[in-house]
Amino acid sequence: MAAIAIVAVAGPYVYIHFIEGPAPAKLVLPTSQSISSTSVTSQGSTAISSSSLSGTWNVGSGSLAGYRVQEVLLGQNATAVGRTSEIWGSLTIAGTTVTKGSFTVNMASVVSDQSQRNAHFEGPIMDVTQYPTATLTLSSPVNLGTVPGDGVVGRYHASGALDMHGVTKTVSFTVSAEKLGSEIDVLADITISFADWSISNPSIGGFVTTANSGTLEVLLHLTQAAGNAASTSTGSSGATGGGGPITVPSTTVPPLTVPSG
Repeated sequence: MAAIAIVAVAGPYVYIHFIEGPAPAKLVLPTSQSISSTSVTSQGSTAISSSSLSGTWNVGSGSLAGYRVQEVLLGQNATAVGRTSEIWGSLTIAGTTVTKGSFTVNMASVVSDQSQRNAHFEGPIMDVTQYPTATLTLSSPVNLGTVPGDGVVGRYHASGALDMHGVTKTVSFTVSAEKLGSEIDVLADITISFADWSISNPSIGGFVTTANSGTLEVLLHLTQAAGNAASTSTGSSGATGGGGPITVPSTTVPPLTVPSG
């Protein structure tokens, strides 16, 4: 019994900290400079002409979306991260106002570093066969004010309707954005309470337990050239979705087994 107790405590610690390795870092904008959009002019930054922003901006290559959820594996804290590059959509800017925007993620292509976690995500958690995509549509215009110069981050408040898992609810969140040459990069973290979207808590019996909420992470690279097209590839369970999923860097290891008895 003592040996079993040691394995139960030490096994998850070794698995998480030495075998599985750290979770992928949070998504970030290409530059690290962070200045509030309301204070840019006082910092002496050259504002961008509104005429250079007007038009339709499409989600392009390099965009990522996914989840980040805290979990506990037999008493040891860990972070589960799944991501995909299969995102499409666009936003429209008129002058210094984002007038509309809609973005869709192929939920069937979201992958983590663990095949068992992926199967659980695609099946009982998100049911990607029935709900293969999630879509965020802006519900009100976003006033950009004095637009920061190239490479300077502006922060804005946005709200939209998030249609996910067959449920549509309003979400409010902060958007960080910057213009770099001919591209606009947009970053957002949206807290999701699972029950609000009728999503079952991802806990697995008494082995893995999670919080009742997680974070939807989104990094968009927007271009006025042709963007990503919705496609019809499949996730690991065969569910229909869009383009090619990214690989979350981590060591692939067999599942940890704790002796019974």
